[in-house]
Amino acid sequence: MGYAEEYQRSLTDPEGFWSEQAAFIPWFDAPAKVLDQDENGAWRWFRGGKLNSCHVALDQHVEQGRGEQTALIYDSPATGTVRAISYQQLLEWTARVAGGLSALGVGKGDRVVIYMPMIPETVVAMLACARIGAVHSVVFGGFAAPELAARIDDATPKVILSASCGIEFDRVIPYKPLLDEAIRLAAHKPGHTVICQRDQARAELQDGRDLDWHAWEAASTAAPCVPVDATDPLYILYTSGTTGKPKGVVRDNGGHAVALNYSMSAIYGVDAGDVYWAASDVGWVVGHSYIVYGPLFKGCTTILYEGKPVRTPDAGAFWRVIAQHRVKSFFVAPTAFRAVKKEDPDCLLQAQYDISCLKYQFVAGERLDPPTYHWLQAHLPGVPVIDHWWQTETGWSICANMAGVELLETRAGSPTLPVPGYDLRILNDAGEELGAHEEGAIVIKEPLPPSAFPTVWGDHQRFQDSYFSQHPGFYLTGDGGYRDEDGYVYVMGRIDDVINVAGHRLSTGQIEEVVAEHPAVAECAVIGIADADKGQVPMGLMLLKDGINVQPEALQAELVQMVREGVGAIANFKRAVIVQRLPKTRSGKILRQVMRKMVDGEAYTVPSTIDDPAIIDELRATLENADVL
Repeated sequence: MGYAEEYQRSLTDPEGFWSEQAAFIPWFDAPAKVLDQDENGAWRWFRGGKLNSCHVALDQHVEQGRGEQTALIYDSPATGTVRAISYQQLLEWTARVAGGLSALGVGKGDRVVIYMPMIPETVVAMLACARIGAVHSVVFGGFAAPELAARIDDATPKVILSASCGIEFDRVIPYKPLLDEAIRLAAHKPGHTVICQRDQARAELQDGRDLDWHAWEAASTAAPCVPVDATDPLYILYTSGTTGKPKGVVRDNGGHAVALNYSMSAIYGVDAGDVYWAASDVGWVVGHSYIVYGPLFKGCTTILYEGKPVRTPDAGAFWRVIAQHRVKSFFVAPTAFRAVKKEDPDCLLQAQYDISCLKYQFVAGERLDPPTYHWLQAHLPGVPVIDHWWQTETGWSICANMAGVELLETRAGSPTLPVPGYDLRILNDAGEELGAHEEGAIVIKEPLPPSAFPTVWGDHQRFQDSYFSQHPGFYLTGDGGYRDEDGYVYVMGRIDDVINVAGHRLSTGQIEEVVAEHPAVAECAVIGIADADKGQVPMGLMLLKDGINVQPEALQAELVQMVREGVGAIANFKRAVIVQRLPKTRSGKILRQVMRKMVDGEAYTVPSTIDDPAIIDELRATLENADVL
């Protein structure tokens, strides 16, 4: 069956289509109903089915006699470590840690926050939570204490699993002081934290609350898998909202397992025994879906890479990993290849490695700009370069060129066509469907396919208001774009105030909250401006309080440090400009899109609702004087 037939069947007979895919999952009890709606009206998949995501990822493969196959390769140029862990070893390790969590009183439905770097213990922590039916919430290790505290208060974990430090290039980042400060700030206090001590920086433990990971694990006994309902939550993953308050995206167990298992072969072209590598971080949805769960559901060998595309040790790092571990399918954000291109523009380092094993090159996390697409094509002859587009909320691809179904023509700037299960439309503000090359809001008609989120943790009304209120019956992706005459989708960027820094979604609101705390700042706006290496970076535009006299360079340095402490280094906030006024509508809305387009050199239209048209020329002059334009 080709792409067109498979896609059409998924829309005309979704229950039949996904019932066939569900048959590949080892259920304890088969689903009684493939698709229905819950008491909130949210669509739910595979109600009545019982399974365990850790069992799908590990136990089933050992039971099938493939326990000696490598499940996980830990490749850490940061520590000079390469370690292969078999399915049998990973299962035994996970069962012990699951038993340790049970001994701390963690049970089915309880939450566990995981604040850890890219080490095998992090993967084990996630799978151990799944094994006992607990709900994990992984927080990226680079997040500052206030951001971690907000997630602790929302998820209310019984236990926090962490490590003494992370490593960024040659810089060691102690995690324990950040964790201690986050717990101090949070209203909710966890019963225990478990700290994995790393030799690069050991942490002081607090008696009565903090446990040493290795001693705790050694004293634990193996725990069995706990059957959970298909509709029970597997994890909460926080994504930035335009208000600055993070939204806890909920992923259920059943639909997640079915969709990800399907995607590994259908989209990425891999099967059991193949080596698959997603060069992301487990703190993001890519790490959840395609470092941990997806590859292990399928029985692949997955790679956990604690390094960077460059300086670990050089711009040949990716090619070394691909050659050394015989990677078949590789997935990374475009920003990583832009870093490689910057340091090795002619890709000379690739010649040192035999990468003939590589069959597919996938990119996602931000828009794949045509220059990077063409550069990859030139330096990966014979390897399809496949852009695909998806979101934290969906958990897997909305649009892709499906390597395992039918490879179609690729087009620069497009993630190709919608994946089976996604009825994608382009709508204008009035909810009318637009034609070819007409840009509007990208939406998905309900029901969304398996793995898509059924709610926001603890706030279903926010789920409805944020995603389904603007166009009833359709999921608002928050991205704008268009389709060409052949239906190819072009995603042009966010339609709200969330920016994408090197594949990391950050709310301008959360950065603005930090900037506004400076005693000299009266008002501010943060916009995401184009950056050749990171896709977008934030820039602050500030009005100072009357009577304040500060040096712009000194103020900028102070704000950069404040954002680093309040949001994290990943925000990459380095530019702050003092302005006399901010352009606003008469109702008070700041015209961020106009300012962004002005800085990026794009054409822009000043809306008729602007409070004072003269401010645009005034702002342009200010930005020119500041060498921004």
